[in-house]
Amino acid sequence: MIFPPPIALHVSSLFQHTSSLPHLLQLHSLLLKAALDHHLFVASKLVSSLCPLSLPHARSVLSTLPTPPPTFAWNTLIRAYADSDSPHEAVHLFSVLRRTEAGRPDHFTYPFVLRACGRASLLRVGETVHALVLKTGLLSDLYVGNTLLHMYSCCGMFDCVRKVFDGMSLRDVVSWTSMIQGCLDCGHPLEALMTFSEMRKANVKPNSVTLLSLLSASSYLGSPHIGRSIHSYTVVNSIKLDVALGAALVGMYAKCGLVEEAFQVFKSMQEQDLQSWTIMISGFVEHGQWERAIDLFSQMEARGVRPDSTMFSTILCACSHLGMVDEGRKMFSRMVNEFHIKPTIEHYGCMVDLFGRAGLLETAYEFIKSMPIAPNNVIMRSFLGACREHGRFLDVDEGLMKLLLEEEPDLGSNYVIAASMSALSGKWSNVAMIRSNISKRGLKKVRACSWVEASPEVQLIQSS
Repeated sequence: MIFPPPIALHVSSLFQHTSSLPHLLQLHSLLLKAALDHHLFVASKLVSSLCPLSLPHARSVLSTLPTPPPTFAWNTLIRAYADSDSPHEAVHLFSVLRRTEAGRPDHFTYPFVLRACGRASLLRVGETVHALVLKTGLLSDLYVGNTLLHMYSCCGMFDCVRKVFDGMSLRDVVSWTSMIQGCLDCGHPLEALMTFSEMRKANVKPNSVTLLSLLSASSYLGSPHIGRSIHSYTVVNSIKLDVALGAALVGMYAKCGLVEEAFQVFKSMQEQDLQSWTIMISGFVEHGQWERAIDLFSQMEARGVRPDSTMFSTILCACSHLGMVDEGRKMFSRMVNEFHIKPTIEHYGCMVDLFGRAGLLETAYEFIKSMPIAPNNVIMRSFLGACREHGRFLDVDEGLMKLLLEEEPDLGSNYVIAASMSALSGKWSNVAMIRSNISKRGLKKVRACSWVEASPEVQLIQSS
């Protein structure tokens, strides 16, 4: 084994104290002047230090080394690209590595490439990498197997997920959790619960990530029974209710309509981040408890939590349903001027709805015309619906009326609103034409429906 000289060790130790790209580039210059870039240990250190700061620079260094870089350096760069916004570049680097004379992917390389395939939904490439894994005899490697599960899950290939999982000779909690999450990603929530039942029989203890996946299954099915069982499991087994797990429990209860249970879990959380506050406030809004949403928002601000774009959409919706026009205007102004958040079409829609519900139709119309972006059909439907609700006709731009019908020509409610507006303006010929179009297109009003869990069919989760 060839050890690097003391000067190389000294220079490489400087990488640990460097956190800026200019400083790393200066160190790179020093390596070139001292011919230390021939030492693979130092070169690998340089590549790994550059990856968090500049992937192009790290890639450039790797490709210009005077000696073939070790697999560790390749793995470092492939992993960084796999986790970046350009995961397909990790696949390209893997191809380059295989074409080099000294290129030998190892049991770390394949998981990084498979992760990139999953993130980029490169199913065919992932299948090719899977074949290489079989050829190299690495399928028995637990890390490789778990990443294969994740890759096929991301690509929505449930049958492949099941085959890989069933073929694994060794499984840990990550394997079981990946299988459960794979069931959810592929739209099989009941399969996820059945897999958890198998996991319990195999005496594998779930972790918080497993429970997060199960809570997603409970929310997907709208089953409070399953969600309560998961909650009970965390209590009986003294599993710490961290921010992620607590927020998931709050979201599950809120989605199932159990707002009080959601609020009790929220209050019991030792730490609450912005996502937790948003989920709880949204739960109040979605179930018509708008006063509590406004009050909780005030408490959040008092705690020093800074609201984001999503939170303002939620709170503007609450102001709209409460008829709090002045408060809604104030919130919109604060969002733009105090928090410097650029309004989205959703925020504009909340304001139009706010004015429309309060009967301020002229204000709503002027607001629509002053928007820097074109109104979508949701905003127009909200505005015209408010006009119909208040029985008032405004001299609305015909282009906006046409927009409503042209954007969603197969939505019957748009024609009903347009016909009502034409009737209010006394344009009965337009009313007749619109109703004729409804008949010609065969449009019908979609029936509303609701469902409840009468009796749970799946008894899978035991408390102990």
